[in-house]
Amino acid sequence: MPAVSYLKKKYSQIFYYSGLVIFFASFAFLLPLISFIFYPAEISLFRFFIPSIILSLIIGGTLYLYFKNRADNLQLTTKEGGIVVVFSWIILILLSTIPFILGMGLNFTQATFEAVSGWTTTGLSVVTESETPAVFLLWRSIMQFLGGAGITVIALSAILPVNNLSLYRAEARSDKLLPHVKKSTRLIVKLYSVFIIFGIIAYIISGMEPFSAINHSMAALSTGGFSIYGGSIGHYNSLPIEIITILLMLIGTINFATHYTLIKGEYKKFLRNAEIKVMIWLSIIFLSLYTFVIRPGETLNWLSELRISAFQILSALSTTGFSTIDFATWSPIGIFLIILLMLIGGGTGSTAGGIKQFRIFLAFKAVLWTVRDEFLPRRSVREDYLWRGENKVYIRPEHIKEAFIYIFIYFVTFLIGSAFFVHAGYSIGDSMFEFASTLGTVGLSIGITGPDLPVHLLWVQVIGMFLGRLEFLIIIFSLSKIFKDLKVSLGGK
Repeated sequence: MPAVSYLKKKYSQIFYYSGLVIFFASFAFLLPLISFIFYPAEISLFRFFIPSIILSLIIGGTLYLYFKNRADNLQLTTKEGGIVVVFSWIILILLSTIPFILGMGLNFTQATFEAVSGWTTTGLSVVTESETPAVFLLWRSIMQFLGGAGITVIALSAILPVNNLSLYRAEARSDKLLPHVKKSTRLIVKLYSVFIIFGIIAYIISGMEPFSAINHSMAALSTGGFSIYGGSIGHYNSLPIEIITILLMLIGTINFATHYTLIKGEYKKFLRNAEIKVMIWLSIIFLSLYTFVIRPGETLNWLSELRISAFQILSALSTTGFSTIDFATWSPIGIFLIILLMLIGGGTGSTAGGIKQFRIFLAFKAVLWTVRDEFLPRRSVREDYLWRGENKVYIRPEHIKEAFIYIFIYFVTFLIGSAFFVHAGYSIGDSMFEFASTLGTVGLSIGITGPDLPVHLLWVQVIGMFLGRLEFLIIIFSLSKIFKDLKVSLGGK
């Protein structure tokens, strides 16, 4: 088959899949109707969601119908799956800005920021929660719920018999729970839904209002961090609510394949997982430092300090972004350690952001293995491995290379993004904190992010959040694939 004809069939399939995702998303814009059960007086505000519903039906339906007969059942590569994900997400983000622009009077930049923060499960915001109608607060939580679960894979697995790993991996899913991607995705959705319901019930029992429980359960499990209150979880000053939130944040930041191992009762394999080890050790080390060395509250007793420290540490490490305190009151060393946690992030294949714990552990082990090999006999043969999910992953040189490349790109992007804030007049510490939170899709703020932030910095954060959620290599590979195919197409070969 000539290259150009082959590319036409490939991109017909890409746009066909994209159309299905966008069409599926039209139903997501109906979900804010749930808020009117609790706030019936706001029913008239739903009119601001109607343009998004209509446009998603038109755009998605047109792409689906036009490319339906032109698309062959070709196997997509991860790069091509990335194109589907990136294209679909951009369209969905643009459609999601419409309710904010029409209903809240946000300008395009602010609305895009809020939509990207939602879909990428970041949780940074440019709106004042106390002045925001409930329907828009719920829409933010719904975006985090769908963005965390991976709407592209969910939509296609719900509509098509998709067993292609390319789309699965393109949304930062790395491990299959079951032999087929479709079954794996459906199991993820079931687990996700069960955890959400558990969170809602637990929150209500602990004294949270039902509407707030729905929002916070979705935000905690998706490691998104949007709250309906300006004081976040600290608004309640409730230990039971904080404990439930910590539990949901931990569930959200653990790889779904690792969850499956635990559900199957394979407890030893669960504890052997590299990310579980990293999370436990980081929690112990940082919690000890905060509680007994840094002391966030000099006037508090050690139990209160332990409570405050534990929540902030796990919120940062899970990249959720809920808080119970004002970080502006913390010492510089305390802020620095929070920055480190936000950069590390959560588990691969989870809803969390950051570099990811598996990559950090792999890089650390690679250094140890290199030192160890210097002391071993030259002819000795060893197979290095790490546990991931219920399986041993035997580490090859390309795995280590990819991890170090990703870490390098991540840190370069982090420094560049922080430099924009420094150039705008913010201190180095505050700049690094804010962009670490942005790039890690965390959502904690030192007080910089807001509606009055310069437009160019909001766009820097928009790009950072997008890169942090979909991961650099997928976006880079997808863009390179587009340019390469465009070159072939223009060459006419």
